[in-house]
Amino acid sequence: HCPLCGREIQEQSKDQILDSVTALPEESKLMIIAPVVSGRKGEHEKILDDALKSGFLRGRIDGEIISIEVRPVLDKKKKHNIDIIIDRIKNNSDSIQRISESIETALEVGDGRVIVINMSDNDREYFYSIKNSCPSCNYSIPELEPAMFSFNNPKGACQECSGLGMTMEFDKDLIIPDPDLSFNEGGFKPYKPTSNWHRSWFEALSAEYGFSLDTPVKDLKSSVMDKIFFGSDVELDSVYSNKDRASRYEYSGKFPGIFNDLKRRYKESYSNGIKDWLEGFMRQKECASCGGKRLRTDSLHVTVAEKNIFEITSMSVKKLFELFSKMKLTDTEEKISYQILKEIKSRLDFLISVGLDYLTLERKAATLSGGEAQRIRLATQIGSSLVGVLYILDEPTIGLHQRDNERLLNTLRHLRDIGNTLIVVEHDEQTIRSADHIIELGPAAGVHGGKIIAEGTLDDILSCKKSITGRFLNGLDTIDIHKSKREGSGKEIILKGAEEHNLKNINVSFPLGRLILVTGVSGSGKSTLVNDILFPAVYNKINKSRNPEGRYKSISGVENIDKVINIDQSPIGRTPRSNPATYVGLFTPIRELFSTLPESKARGFKPGRFSFNVKGGRCENCEGGGTIKIEMHFLPDVYITCDVCHGKRFNRDTLDIRYKGKNIHDVLDMTVEDALSFFINIPKIRRKLESLNNVGLGYIKLGQSALTLSGGEAQRVKLALELSKVNTGNTLYILDEPTTGLHFADVKQLAEVLNAIADKGNTVIIIEHNMDIIKTADYIIDLGPEGGV
Repeated sequence: HCPLCGREIQEQSKDQILDSVTALPEESKLMIIAPVVSGRKGEHEKILDDALKSGFLRGRIDGEIISIEVRPVLDKKKKHNIDIIIDRIKNNSDSIQRISESIETALEVGDGRVIVINMSDNDREYFYSIKNSCPSCNYSIPELEPAMFSFNNPKGACQECSGLGMTMEFDKDLIIPDPDLSFNEGGFKPYKPTSNWHRSWFEALSAEYGFSLDTPVKDLKSSVMDKIFFGSDVELDSVYSNKDRASRYEYSGKFPGIFNDLKRRYKESYSNGIKDWLEGFMRQKECASCGGKRLRTDSLHVTVAEKNIFEITSMSVKKLFELFSKMKLTDTEEKISYQILKEIKSRLDFLISVGLDYLTLERKAATLSGGEAQRIRLATQIGSSLVGVLYILDEPTIGLHQRDNERLLNTLRHLRDIGNTLIVVEHDEQTIRSADHIIELGPAAGVHGGKIIAEGTLDDILSCKKSITGRFLNGLDTIDIHKSKREGSGKEIILKGAEEHNLKNINVSFPLGRLILVTGVSGSGKSTLVNDILFPAVYNKINKSRNPEGRYKSISGVENIDKVINIDQSPIGRTPRSNPATYVGLFTPIRELFSTLPESKARGFKPGRFSFNVKGGRCENCEGGGTIKIEMHFLPDVYITCDVCHGKRFNRDTLDIRYKGKNIHDVLDMTVEDALSFFINIPKIRRKLESLNNVGLGYIKLGQSALTLSGGEAQRVKLALELSKVNTGNTLYILDEPTTGLHFADVKQLAEVLNAIADKGNTVIIIEHNMDIIKTADYIIDLGPEGGV
C-alpha cells in the first residue's frame, strides 16, 4: 500500500497487464494512456513538446482531453496531472497485437505505468504498473526482495535507528535527577553553576522570564522549563561578544535549549570520555521514525492478509499458525505460495510442539530463558528429520509450566521413535518417569558426588534403597506443606492498572509478611508483573530513584516495607577473579584473620597481602589469576596454568603464612562444609559460611570461579548473602524460578530456607512452576489463562 495515500499498489508484468486488459468485455471501447505528470507544479512545456515530437497528438490535462498542439498555458503555481493518449481501440480478437503494442508504448512513455479507460463502462479506469508505483501520488516502492524485510540489512532497516528500533535520547529525569535543587545547587547536572559560560545562559534566562537561580527546579513554571529545554529567543550578546560566541556556538546569539545544546556537543565531540559522560544523560527510547518497528516505511507498507511484516511477527506462534492455516487465496496466489506457506506452517508447528506457542517471532533472543532458547534449537532439529543422531539436552523443561510438559515429552519421544538417541539432564519428575533408561549420579553434590548410585529403568530406580531420587518418586521422602499458613501483617502492597506487554490492565494485591507464589503458564506475564513492574516501582519509591518501570496506574502500601531485594540468576561476577567468598563478604574477615597471625605481624603483612587482586602478596607472573592468557590472534585465546605459582595465585612468602596448617590458597580451595568446621570458633566467618551451607551450597569451594557457577547456584549465593545480614522483618524478597537446576532434595532445602525468611516477618514473592514450592505458599497469584498476547 502507498505510504502517502494508502491506495493499493500491485506490481504486474507486461503479459499480466495484457491478460487483464484483454479480459475486459468483448468490443469494449478502450483508451490507453500513459501518465507522465502526477500532482506536480509547473507549466511542463518541455514534457508536452517532447510528446508532440514523438508523434502523440492528444493528451489529458487535469482530467480534460485536449489537443497537445493547441494546449492552454498551465498555471505554474498549481499542481497538474498530465497523461498522453497512446491509442483508442476496440477490445476484440483481431486487436490483441495492437493492444499489446500500445501497452508497451504506454509503459515506455509512462515510466512503467499505464492507464486503460473503458469508455463503454462509464469511463472506468484501470491502473497498471510494472514498478510498484501509486496511481494517485506517483509514490514508487523499490523492487521487492527478501532483504527489504530484514532490519539487519540496509535495504530494510529504518534509516533513523539503523534497524534497532531504539535511539539514544537525552532524558529530562537524568538531566535533573533531583528537582528539589536549584540551578545554583547543581539542579541541572550537565551545567555547573561555577562555570561562567553556563551561568551566563541561566542568568539571561532568569532575567527574561523572572525567576531566581535559587528557585528549586520543581517550582519553575512549565512554560519556563519548555524554554530551558527547547530553546528561546533570549539574546546572549550582552554576555559574550559575537566573536566569542561564534567561536564556540553557532546559535546566532539565541539560547539554543538544553536538548539542542547537548545534542550538538554529543555530535561534535571527538573525545570518547566526553561522549561517555554525555551518554550518562541519555536513555534508550523508541525510535520516532519507525515507532520501534525497526523497518523502513516502504517495507511496512507491503502487506499479506492485510498485515505488514511487523504485525505478523508481533503475533504469537499459535495465532500466526491459525492465520496462515485459514488464509484465503486465489488459485493463482495458492500456486505461487503453496511451498512457502507449507514451510512456514511446518516451522510454526515445530515451535508449538515444544511448548513455545506463546512466543512472538519478534521476541529478542536476549529475553529468552535458557529453556526457551534450548527448545527453539530443538524445534529446528525436529524439522531436519535426521536419523541416527545423538541429542544431548540440559534441563529442557526450564521455564515450562507443568501443563506444557507433555507436549515437550511427545516431541522428545518423536525424535526417539524415528531412530535417534536422546540424553537428557533433568530433575523434572514427569520427564524422569518418561525415560527408557535412567542414570542417577551422587550421592550428593560437588566433591561428594561423581558416583553412579542407580541405573536402569524407572522400576530399578524405585527399588534402589540408595537412590535419593527413588525415595522422592516413591513418596518415602516429601517436601512438607507448611503446618499453618502465615496470616501476615495484615498490610499489603496494591498494584493497580498493570498493562505492560500482555498484562490486561490488572489489579493485584501482595499481602505482606507471607510467602507469595506467582504462577501461570509460560508467557502468561509473571516476569512482567513482578520483575518489570513491581520490583522497579517499589525500589524507586524506597530509594527515590528513577529506574525504568513497566506501565501501571498506581501502587500503594510501599511504606510498609523498608527494603526490597531481587535475587535473580544473573552471574555474581563476570571474571575468573570473582568467587563466592568475595561476593558474600567472607574473604575480608579471612584475610584479616591471616594478617593477625604472629608471623604476619612479624613480617608486617596487612590484610591486603592476602588478596590476589593487590600487588605485594599475589604472584606477579600471573597477577593473581593463577593462569596466563596466550593470545592466538586468529584463534581463540589459550589459558595455561602459571608456571611460577602453579595456579596458587600467591607468592611464596604469602603462602608461608599458615593458620591451623593451612595457607590462604588452601583455605580458598576448601569446600563450604570443610571451611565451616575449620572456622567453627570464629563467629564472623562462621555466620557467613552457615548461610551458604543452609541454601545447599556446602559443596562449592570458597575460591571457585564465579564463571563456573550455574544460574541456580549464583541465585543461592545471593540468597546466602541476604541471609547473613541482620534481619529487619520488613524486607521484600523477589525470586524468579529459584528451583531451576535443583534436585528434589535441594528443592526441599530451599523451601525450608524460604519459609524461614517468611517466618521472620519478611515478604517473599516467588515466580515458580515447581508444584512442590507452590504447595508451600501462603498466597498464590495465578496468571493466564494462556501465554503471550
